[in-house]
Amino acid sequence: MRTTTIYILVFLITLPFQRALANLKPVDSKRFVVVIDAGHGGKDPGKNARGAILEKDIALKIALLIGEELQKQKDIEIVYTRKTDVFVELDERGAIANRAEADLFISVHCNAHNSQASGAETYVLGLHRNKTNFEVAKAENEVIYLEDNYEEKYAQYNLNSPESLIGLTLMQEEFLDQSIQLASYVQDNFRQKLHRKDRSVKQAGFVVLHQTVMPSILIETGFITNTEEGRYLNSSKGQRDIAHAVAQAVVKYKENVTTNDFLGVKKVVPAVEVNDVVVKDAIFKVQIAASSRSLETKPYNFKGLRGIQRSKEGKLYKYYYGDTSNYTEIERMLREAKAKGYTTAYIVAFKNGIKQNANDFINKS
Repeated sequence: MRTTTIYILVFLITLPFQRALANLKPVDSKRFVVVIDAGHGGKDPGKNARGAILEKDIALKIALLIGEELQKQKDIEIVYTRKTDVFVELDERGAIANRAEADLFISVHCNAHNSQASGAETYVLGLHRNKTNFEVAKAENEVIYLEDNYEEKYAQYNLNSPESLIGLTLMQEEFLDQSIQLASYVQDNFRQKLHRKDRSVKQAGFVVLHQTVMPSILIETGFITNTEEGRYLNSSKGQRDIAHAVAQAVVKYKENVTTNDFLGVKKVVPAVEVNDVVVKDAIFKVQIAASSRSLETKPYNFKGLRGIQRSKEGKLYKYYYGDTSNYTEIERMLREAKAKGYTTAYIVAFKNGIKQNANDFINKS
């Protein structure tokens, strides 16, 4: 039993990490690739309302509309995991995103309940905070039982155990902040622009999100089992409303990042040499990683980088490099961290010990 446990842990740690290394984007890449995943399909109908409204149909229509709108942006490239009513295995959905070296992965779904529950919620990969989150993830994950050879392919997962679904590696957890940011933009649009009931951003162990090595979210667009909301989700207007809200969230997210600095500071690139930019009321740091594991802040754990700081924030440990009011210096340290292999590192700012958006300080200086 002990040997089996060790094997599973090694598998969880090494496989996604190897995938991540194999799919890092070149630093000079100009594409912004969004993979849109319509949940379920083919022999897997997903949830249904009285057998008349199928999750797989609504998810596909919304997914295609999201892509249609985003393709109007000249620098965004869209990749679909499916464009028709076909069955795509969960691990293949993630593999499609990884092969595309995607910047974002968005999985579209619908919810269901035996009550008149309503509202939209967006998930990122993480710990199940409550039983409800676990049940939603479990229902979406059960599609693996329709796949051939699922016992071997998903040996590391026990759908009845929340803990078994949280095999997050250090590399994957680096994307958590970015995933949460995008998920927040989606929920903001649902609440503010569509006046939908906001069921918030949540965390749970979705297998499809676990397969990806980029910022990833899963959207439960609403409850097809709710009489009114089901009609809305099944209507052309509802589907276009939702697709527009999601597309606008992606555009906003993209505007707040650069191709190489996900969720990082928009770099200030001067036309001529200038003196160092010093912001007296801010402390800048480079966040290089986030993990549920507490690592010793020794150089051998961080590719030779010295002076790493560890901070417990919620359920995660955040690892920072640098500690300075000199923004020019922290940009140099960001470049150094990236050269060491921390390609998703980004700059954060602190004021009175509270994390801030670094752009806010630079734009004022």
